[in-house]
Amino acid sequence: MTRSLTPRNIALFIAATLSALLAVQSVYVAYAGPWDIAFGRNMLLGAAVVITLLANPLFTELDAPKAKRIFGGIIDMALIALVIVAAIRFTEVERLTALTFYIFTPYDAWIALGGSVVLLEATRRLFGLPIVIIAALMLAYCFYGYVLPGFLNHAGVDLNRAMQNIWYGYQGVFGMPTGVVIRVVLVFVVFGLILEGTGASDALIRTSVALTGGTRGGPAHSAVVASALFGSMSGSVTANVVGSGSFTIPMIKRRGFSPAMAGGIEAAASTGGQIVPPVMGAAAFLMADLTGELYVTIALAALIPALFFYGSLFAAISVQAAANGIQPIPKEERIRLNRADYIASLQFALPILAIVAVLVTGRSPAMAGFVAVILALVLGLFRKDNRRDLTRYFQIAAKAGKSCAAILVAVGCIGIILGVLNLTGLGLTFASIISTFSETWLFGSLLVTAFACLVLGMGMPTLPAYLIIVLVLGPVMTKLGAETLAVHMFVFYFGVLSAITPPVAIGAFAAAPIAQSNPMRTAFVAVRLALVGFVIPFIFVYEPSLLLIGEFDPLGFMRVCVALALAIWLLNTGLVGFAAERLTPASRALRIAIAAGLVVQIPLLQYALILIAIGILVLPGRIGTNGSGAAIPTSNIKS
Repeated sequence: MTRSLTPRNIALFIAATLSALLAVQSVYVAYAGPWDIAFGRNMLLGAAVVITLLANPLFTELDAPKAKRIFGGIIDMALIALVIVAAIRFTEVERLTALTFYIFTPYDAWIALGGSVVLLEATRRLFGLPIVIIAALMLAYCFYGYVLPGFLNHAGVDLNRAMQNIWYGYQGVFGMPTGVVIRVVLVFVVFGLILEGTGASDALIRTSVALTGGTRGGPAHSAVVASALFGSMSGSVTANVVGSGSFTIPMIKRRGFSPAMAGGIEAAASTGGQIVPPVMGAAAFLMADLTGELYVTIALAALIPALFFYGSLFAAISVQAAANGIQPIPKEERIRLNRADYIASLQFALPILAIVAVLVTGRSPAMAGFVAVILALVLGLFRKDNRRDLTRYFQIAAKAGKSCAAILVAVGCIGIILGVLNLTGLGLTFASIISTFSETWLFGSLLVTAFACLVLGMGMPTLPAYLIIVLVLGPVMTKLGAETLAVHMFVFYFGVLSAITPPVAIGAFAAAPIAQSNPMRTAFVAVRLALVGFVIPFIFVYEPSLLLIGEFDPLGFMRVCVALALAIWLLNTGLVGFAAERLTPASRALRIAIAAGLVVQIPLLQYALILIAIGILVLPGRIGTNGSGAAIPTSNIKS
C-alpha cells in the first residue's frame, strides 16, 4: 500500500532521505577524511537539525485540529529556513574572514542567535528540557552575568562578541567535539544500526540464550551477555534496551522474576554495554582523542572494570534466582546451536574482530569503523531476508542517519554551553573551586564530580553526556591528584550510569513499558543491580592498577581484585538475604558492612577483611543462616 502524499508523509520522506544521506556521508568521511572545516561541520549539523524538526514536528497529535497542525507546520518551516540561513552564513563569514579583516555585523549576530535558538528547540524535541534549560541559563549568564555577585560575576559580553565565539568560532557549536563526532563517532553509530537492522543482533541474542541456558538466571543471564556485546557497539542505551529487551524481558518474567526485576536487569545490562571494550559505544576512540592515549591503552584500561561490573550483575541475578527458587532450564528445553547459528554468529563476531585487527595494525579508528561497516553490509547479504528485500538497507541507512542527527544535535547544544564557559571564564572558576577543595579532600571532590556527572548526563546519550562532563570539568582533571586516564574513566562511568539513575533514568523508562512495571521502581532495581558500578570508579582512581596503568603493582592488583570479588558476593547476598539458605538480619548487616570495608583502599584493612570474608564463606555451619535450607518465598523478595 502506497502512502498518500500528505504534507506529513512528504516531510517524513524528506527526513528519511536526508538521514540516509547523512549516514552514507559518515561512512565516506571515515574513509576519505572530514570535509573542509569552512562548510563541513555547519552543513552536517544544519542537516541534523532539519532532520530532527521534520521527524519531530511541533504538534504531533494526529487528531489535533487542522488549524493547529497548519500553524505548527508554518513554525517548523520557519525554524528550518532560519537554521539553513545560519548554517550558510557560517560558511560565508569563514570565507570573508580568510580573505580580509572582516568586521561582524548585527545581521551576523542575530542570524547566529536565531540558529542557536533553533538548535536548542531541536534538542528539546529529542531530549526534553533538562539540557536545554542548562544551555539557556548559560546564554542568559553570558549576557547578564555582569550583574551577579562573587565568583559568578564577569566583565560582560555583548551579543556580537558572544555569537562570534558560540556560532562563528571553533570553541562553541562547531568546535572540537563536533569535529571529533563527525570524524570518528558517527561511523560507529552507523555500524551499530547495520548490525541491528541486518539481523546480527538476533543471532547474538540466540547465541547468548544458548550459552546461559544452564544457569539459574537463564534468560536474565543471556540478557546480560547480549546487552554487553550489543551495547558496546550500539552506543545508545535506549536502542539497546528496546532492541534486546523486547525479546529478553518477557523471557526473564516467564522464568519467575518480577516485572520490575526483569526491566531492571535489562536496563542495567544495556547501560553497562557502553563500558565494554573494544568499541565502548565509540567512546573509546573519543577518549583516546581527548587524552592523547593510544586506543589499545583505553581498551585495556576498560577491560577489568567492565568484567567486574558484569560479574556483579551475574552474581546479583544468580543470588536472586536462588532466593526465588528458580531452577536452570531443563536440558531438553534449552536452545541448541546448530551450524546455521554458528554461521550467523559470524555476522557480529567478524566485524568486531576486524575493528581490533585494523586498530592493532596502527590504522585510525575511523578506518576501523569503515572496514567494520563494509564487512557488516557484506555479511548481511548472506541472509536470505536481506537479499529478498534490498529496500531494508535504505531503512537501515535512514534509521542510522536519524541516530547520527540526534548525536550531532546534542553535541551542538553542548557546544553552546562550552562556548559560554570559554567566553566568560566560568569553567576555569569552577575548576579552581573544585581543585582547591580537592587539595584537602580528594574523596569529597570525587563525590562532587560524580554528582555533577549524574546530573549533567541525565537524559543524554552516552557520548554527549561524557563530552559535556569531561569538557566542563576538563581543567580539573589534572588537579584531582589522580591519573588523567583514571579520572576520564571516572567521569565516563558516571555519565553512563546516569542512564539508570532516578529521576530521569532513560534506560529504566525504556525497559518499564516492555516489562509492564513501574518506571521508578524499575530504575531503583537497576541501580541496586548496578551498585558495584557506582563504586568501581572510586576504586580505580585510588588504585590505578585496576586499569592496568601507571606503575603497575602486581600484589596491589591482586589485593584489589580479590577484595572486590568478595565484596560483590557479600553485598549481593546481604542485600537479597540469601546464600544457599536464608540469612538472619544480623548476618545480612555483617555481610554488607564487610563488603563496604573491602572497597576502602587501605591495604591492611583489606587484608584483614579478606580473611574474615573467606572465613564467612568457607566455615561449616553457614554462619548467620536460619538453618532451614529453604529458599525465600518469591512473595517475600523485594525486587
